Amino acid sequence: MAKERRDIETDDQWDVASLYPSLEAWKKDFSELTKDKSEKECWPHIGTYQGKIGEDSAKLTSLLNDTLDIERRLYKLYTYAHLRHDEDVANETYKEAYDRISLLYYDFQNETSWVQPEILQLPEKILESYLKDAKLSDHHIYLEKLSALKPHTLSADKEHLLSLAGKALQAPQKAFGVFNNADLKFGKIANEKGEEIELTHGSYGLYLQSKDRTLRKNAVLGLHRRFQEFENTVSEMLNGQVQRDIFESKARHYSSSLHAALTPHQIDTEVYHNLISTVRKNLPSLHRYVSLRKKILGYEKLHFYDLYVSLIPKYEKHYSYLEGVELVLDAVRTLGDEYHQVLEKGLGEERWVDRYENARKRSGAYSSGCYDSIPYILLNYQGTLRDVMTLAHEAGHSVHSYYSNKNQPFQYSNYPIFVAEVASTFNEELLFRHLMDKATTAEERCYLLNQKIDDIRATLFRQTQFAEFELTIHTLAEKGVPLTAATLKEVYRKLNEDYYGPDLTIDPEIEVEFLRIPHFYTSFYVYQYATGISAANALVEKLMKEGDKARVDYLKFLSSGSSKYPVELLKIAGVNMRESSPIQTLIDRFNQLVNQFDKEFLSCR
Repeated sequence: MAKERRDIETDDQWDVASLYPSLEAWKKDFSELTKDKSEKECWPHIGTYQGKIGEDSAKLTSLLNDTLDIERRLYKLYTYAHLRHDEDVANETYKEAYDRISLLYYDFQNETSWVQPEILQLPEKILESYLKDAKLSDHHIYLEKLSALKPHTLSADKEHLLSLAGKALQAPQKAFGVFNNADLKFGKIANEKGEEIELTHGSYGLYLQSKDRTLRKNAVLGLHRRFQEFENTVSEMLNGQVQRDIFESKARHYSSSLHAALTPHQIDTEVYHNLISTVRKNLPSLHRYVSLRKKILGYEKLHFYDLYVSLIPKYEKHYSYLEGVELVLDAVRTLGDEYHQVLEKGLGEERWVDRYENARKRSGAYSSGCYDSIPYILLNYQGTLRDVMTLAHEAGHSVHSYYSNKNQPFQYSNYPIFVAEVASTFNEELLFRHLMDKATTAEERCYLLNQKIDDIRATLFRQTQFAEFELTIHTLAEKGVPLTAATLKEVYRKLNEDYYGPDLTIDPEIEVEFLRIPHFYTSFYVYQYATGISAANALVEKLMKEGDKARVDYLKFLSSGSSKYPVELLKIAGVNMRESSPIQTLIDRFNQLVNQFDKEFLSCR
């Protein structure tokens, strides 16, 4: 049974008190931030700028400085409340604080929703003069990025109309969320002993890794057959999401839904197409691994439910938390003394990490924090290899935040999503290489290789398959093809056949797997997992070959926040995601690991 929060040692908890010493101090800051609240607005002075920012640069400077000041204080308040809430999600005191700050942040978004449209509606000459005005020098990057959206910004009345339609257009995403998380139940399934076990979203991933093939099969078929019962309904939800994307792209004069999704994040569509085309050219590499997996498992037919079970099932090793920390710190030594010391203090005396599970603590793991705090890492550490990898992963995020906050002003400290997974998977790769160097037996090396190969398969190949599915169905809909359940299943089955090759048996239930993927309701998002791991691997390879120069460039990248466009940020470190080479480098690495595993496995039998 998990300990109560009060029984967790102080050194095993994150240092939230360094953000606010008490809830009373948090409440005082909350009240101070809203001291001017009126009946209709929390910050009445913000509205006084509306309609006036085109008069002179001083007014726009004051507006941007004021909103940034409010936002910075909101982030600090939010960080404290959400960390305390996640320590014990049933604690009503902190739940109330979390709800209060969430509502206040929503109010801030509403009260400032007019700012970007009004800037974009400024006459071309005024906007150009502001981009050169010294008074606005702290905001030039923001204005430059914003000005790129000007061709896709509508007149004030049309923008208002689109904003009114916003809630209605969220209906597909919200309907799927309620259906998937609240209404849908999967019941019980049997294991190989005939015992009945509850199947849930949370347990599904665990069952996929089970040595019990009957349990794996029943988990996959049971979950997907439940979705299959509602295939027409959920297909309409997904179609609704696609139609929303098409509507918004046409309304804003984009050339496609993909163009509309990527442009606000300053990503070229060629990055997306380049990922898919490069992976497609290399699908024989995945086919070979699927064939090897089938051979090792010794099955007459390999099914989807056989893709996640370990090929080295007898190997187990436990790492204490301190052993995990030591491994991670040793792995990152190649990044230099400063990086190592920052992380050593963070994982130790500065108490970035909430280490262990306690009763009612939020599950999973994440890195969090704000501009005015240390980075925070939530773990539920159990001592598995995956837990050590998770520690390395979240530490990568946190040191990225540390360097960005240290070297950038608040407005450019928050790095974009496109690069967010680079620093984390970079650290995972360093740790993997370190563990391989330390491995003393063929069995341990095979276990590590198996884990790494499957990570690349799941992150590069599978996420690219998802990305291609999204692109295909949007393209079909843009051409007027109805997205019926039959059409969607046909597209998804064909992609599975293409990606996994002839040695994987595609069960009818897998045709409907697309129905359960929540990310498809955040359109054109998942490709970033694939580009992220590709960039990270390319940067590690660069570090191994070039040494100090690559290390300096990488630390510059970590320090850059959002001061440049995402693709340009990675170019600082030496990777160009408009080219195929980073993706090809990772696929070459995948092939090398499969070769090594195939060779080493003979010694593991």
